Amino acid sequence: MDVDNEETSEMQHFYKDKTIFITGGSGFLGKVIIEKLLRTTDVKRIYVLIRAKRGQDMLERLASWKEDGVFELLLKSDANCWERITPIAGDCQEPDLGINESDRQLLLEQVQLVVHGAATVRFVEPLHLALDINTRATRLMLQLAKQMRRLEAYVHVSTAFSNCVIQRINECFYPEHLTCSADAALALREKLSDELIDNMTPALLGRFPNTYTYTKALAEQLVQTEAGDLPLCIFRPGIIIGSYKEPVSGWIDNIYGPIAILLGTACGILRIFRVNVHAQANMVPVDYCANLTLASAWQTAKADAAGKRKSIGTAAPAAQLLAPPIYNYVPSDLNMLTWGDFKRKAESLGHMYPLTKMIWLPFLHTTTTPWLFKLAAFFYHILPGYCIDVVLRLRGRRPRMLKLYEKIHKNVEVLSPFVDSNWYFETRNTQQLRQRLSAQDQQLFEFDMSSLDWDDYFYRALGGMRIYLAKEEPGDESLQRGKRKLIRFYILHRLLQFVLCSGAAAILWSLLKLLVRF
Repeated sequence: MDVDNEETSEMQHFYKDKTIFITGGSGFLGKVIIEKLLRTTDVKRIYVLIRAKRGQDMLERLASWKEDGVFELLLKSDANCWERITPIAGDCQEPDLGINESDRQLLLEQVQLVVHGAATVRFVEPLHLALDINTRATRLMLQLAKQMRRLEAYVHVSTAFSNCVIQRINECFYPEHLTCSADAALALREKLSDELIDNMTPALLGRFPNTYTYTKALAEQLVQTEAGDLPLCIFRPGIIIGSYKEPVSGWIDNIYGPIAILLGTACGILRIFRVNVHAQANMVPVDYCANLTLASAWQTAKADAAGKRKSIGTAAPAAQLLAPPIYNYVPSDLNMLTWGDFKRKAESLGHMYPLTKMIWLPFLHTTTTPWLFKLAAFFYHILPGYCIDVVLRLRGRRPRMLKLYEKIHKNVEVLSPFVDSNWYFETRNTQQLRQRLSAQDQQLFEFDMSSLDWDDYFYRALGGMRIYLAKEEPGDESLQRGKRKLIRFYILHRLLQFVLCSGAAAILWSLLKLLVRF
């Protein structure tokens, strides 16, 4: 893409001929950032840290991205764009990030911008793994960045829930809520075996609900204490969900968190969920997150350059270093989405875009009471699941429903702290950042949550999720088959309700007659 003309925006001009190093590039957000850079800017080179996985080396994994829907439009418009991506063999679990010496020197000499987004987002990840990937890798990346000769900006991707142990989360650091410092936690990790450190999980986590939020909080403290004078910022997104507009609506490549609710409901598998319908659903589209990431890098470089010009000939002592800016990113208070709204949208997926793979009529009941959820889950999930497994066994197929429901119920417990509580997030820095963008960049790199139309988002995104998440065939023919199946299940559902209600009424009538006799 050639953006070197009179219509080039300020951010496009900034990214022209830049060399960027991205960790987590194979992840959900990482792919959207890479696609956006290649499609919208004349970035010179994107170095991506990639590890071998599931029998594929880094080149095979990079090549496989071309089959991903997020890159489809880009590759059609610019078949040569892939030449600007260079994989760097590495692994955030390794003590040295797994980067060989020649690649390390390449990064030190060429990289101008860093986006550190690599993380394990599994809430139930064993602590030793979460510490290695989320915390220790952050320290190693900071050390690497300090040696980069041309570094202009470094974006550390955290999470809005890194400080979820408090209800009001401002755009600042909160090391006081950790049971011990990040340095102490990593020292324990070095000295103790995997088993011992995992056994210490409850004591180390304290009030943190899982290893993910805990190790991300530790990583933030490392940034606070070890970043020094790096031109750095922290990006804290809420729950990242499918794309709104770019590059296509509804693109997503994972089934985590609330996305599992959408798919489970649409398939007719998930029928009861534990959630507070009045609590805020702090979800943000992945394309908006990518835009904010790139905008925060631009602003960080711009502020650093301005600071250096002001301090030419002087050396500010370390004590006078300003804390790196933090960008909290969640829905606007003026345009909030509740879990009740999300529940209705989840149900609408099954009716607006019915799946051909559904096994029953999509519906979803909710409760905040743990024992009531377990009781309802027995009738809504376990009992039907057992019946389906019996039929599968009779057909000579492997039973799967009870195991599936076991996973679903575990995920319900894991998600419960995040769907039952309300937080207040200060977003002043994020709002000011958008105001600093030109009108052209505000359109090119849109991330204004206050103007997002949630009805339009779900109407567009759910259609995309039907294709990218549920793997349904695009086109009207598949949609019509889904609608016909929906009608059949609607009739069967009503018949089942009639039979159950009639049976209950008959039992109640028999009991009443017995009482009258006595």
